[in-house]
Amino acid sequence: MQTDRLSEWFVPKFGSRNFRISVGILFLPYTCIVTSFVAWGSLSGSFELDRLAAICIVYFLAVGVAAHSLDAVGGKTKPWGNLPKRKLWIVSLIALGIAFTLGLYYAFLDSPLLIPIGIAEGFFLFAYNLELFGGKFHNNISTIISWGILPVFAGSAIQTNSISIEALILAAVSALVTYVLISNSRIYKELKRSFGDVSLIHKKEIILKTITFGVITGTVIFFILRFY
Repeated sequence: MQTDRLSEWFVPKFGSRNFRISVGILFLPYTCIVTSFVAWGSLSGSFELDRLAAICIVYFLAVGVAAHSLDAVGGKTKPWGNLPKRKLWIVSLIALGIAFTLGLYYAFLDSPLLIPIGIAEGFFLFAYNLELFGGKFHNNISTIISWGILPVFAGSAIQTNSISIEALILAAVSALVTYVLISNSRIYKELKRSFGDVSLIHKKEIILKTITFGVITGTVIFFILRFY
């Protein structure tokens, strides 16, 4: 059974072990996908660059740093080894503190719709990654809601304090993408852990890479078209 994820495609092949773990634990492909969904929401209507940047930073810190650090704390498997929980908690809370402070600034400024979205995301962040309530929320549905749908809503809310028809359509697309992503990711991880069929692992890895680069590239194109 595989217990070390340092061989993953998204982990740098260079640098010290600590550096590689620090980058790997961020799960940058998935973090970038969620951040892209946030951008979709912001770009779904009229937008301001500072708000687009702000909400992307919020989600990068909340998901990329805090959520994945908490996952290393509360996850049943320890693919990155037995990392110091105290440090992980400190990193998570600092990242969350910055993210929520930034989000609350815009919420109280003119986008109060961010508050219920933030509360929901905060719930899923702790319930999913720490496997609270007996792990009842550690499932695909929670992932689709917190990774696929709410980020688009947040991106739209910070710009207009509303969720437009365009944002709803994009949220449906992001939910579908998230479902395909997480379904293949779970199979991929299980195959890696059990040293499954190499060709099937390779196929799943290609699917994950294709989704990642497809979403990121599509987001860049979307931004260029909307900006210019």
